[in-house]
Amino acid sequence: MSQRTDDNEPLQVHREQVQEKWIDYNGHLNMAYYLLLFDHATDAFFDVLGLGENYSNQTDGTTFTLEGHISYLQEVREGDKLRFDTFVFDYDQKRIHYAHAMYHESKNFMAATNELVTLHVSQSKRRAAPIPDASLEQLNRLKTAHQKLEKPAGLSRTMGLQQKRSL
Repeated sequence: MSQRTDDNEPLQVHREQVQEKWIDYNGHLNMAYYLLLFDHATDAFFDVLGLGENYSNQTDGTTFTLEGHISYLQEVREGDKLRFDTFVFDYDQKRIHYAHAMYHESKNFMAATNELVTLHVSQSKRRAAPIPDASLEQLNRLKTAHQKLEKPAGLSRTMGLQQKRSL
């Protein structure tokens, strides 16, 4: 799949089609599968950052989600092709605050949003660990570029990184 990673636009690194088995008795995508689709978009985003499955398999580092919110804006149905825009809002040495916007590919409407805070973790210690420098550089570039963008509609509530204050 081609990836759009232009600094002046959100990342577009994932597309997927709604499967028949994901449809509920109302004839649209079951809410559980929105999370699955957003998780696939997160996997693609982390691959771009160098923090994906290969990284996790080859190093002691991985990522855990600390908090996530989904807003369901319009229904999607079996066979609909979806694209995911990814926005980086903030990061620090161990955490990333970002969001995905799910769009119906052909009708170009926003179907849902998913806002997340993720923690970088040492797999052996099961504790927070610093994000590698190369990934931090990529996050810095994306955060700077994405600050100029309008946040997607439907983000659920205030979410961000709390900075520890010294006394």
